[in-house]
Amino acid sequence: MFGIRNDSSIAWHIAKKLFSSGCSVAVNYVPDTESEVKALLAANGMDTALAFCVDVRDEQQISDCFKAAHKRLGKIDYILHGVAYGNHKVMCTALPDSQETPPRYIDIPFDDLADSFNVSAYSLLRICRVAEPYLSALASVLTLTYNASQRVFPGYAGMSINKAALECIMRYLAQYFGAAGVRVNAISAGLVMTTSAGGIKGVRQLRKIAKHTAPLGNITAEDIAATALYYFSDLSQKVTGNLHFVDGGFNIMGVSNDE
Repeated sequence: MFGIRNDSSIAWHIAKKLFSSGCSVAVNYVPDTESEVKALLAANGMDTALAFCVDVRDEQQISDCFKAAHKRLGKIDYILHGVAYGNHKVMCTALPDSQETPPRYIDIPFDDLADSFNVSAYSLLRICRVAEPYLSALASVLTLTYNASQRVFPGYAGMSINKAALECIMRYLAQYFGAAGVRVNAISAGLVMTTSAGGIKGVRQLRKIAKHTAPLGNITAEDIAATALYYFSDLSQKVTGNLHFVDGGFNIMGVSNDE
């Protein structure tokens, strides 16, 4: 499970769902989230020895993580890629209490966007490359994306580029791993109030819009976790390269249903 930051993280809800279904769960953390991630594991009866410090930019750290997990657990049956990062220059959004003016979309700095792409999109390819020799037959890889890959959400700005790239990488990985029976899919989730979502300009207004636009209204992280369980189960053995919307139907709407 890559991408757990705190108890609001979608990746955390998926980890809990898998654990409650009888799975052994290994997770990553970064230095500033170590204490919180390990506390969450301990509080929920999970093995803190299966928590590894991994910066997804660093192939060696990813390799060390998979080697250790494989030594403890054997072949890996599932991978969740739930990491994303974009600073205020990529998001074109002013930080709270900051006097710095964010760039216009057309002025997004290349170096900032490249680092954001590295973490948010290319890391899926890097993780799968390192994981390949450790994957079990019929393993499942799942990533998390957002509808801004296909629609314009001004507050998402440069991150939309990363999500579009992520979805393309997912499809090509699905083809690459097909002969091995390994599935690669993506969940395009509606907005959930996570730490990352808090960095999207106007996120609360977007949630309000979705509530009145999506036929089924807003979603929760539990809704996403339930769908993830399907993709990590034998029920989806013949499903790969799929972009699965879990957004209450927001993606099908052209106008708000605010009657």
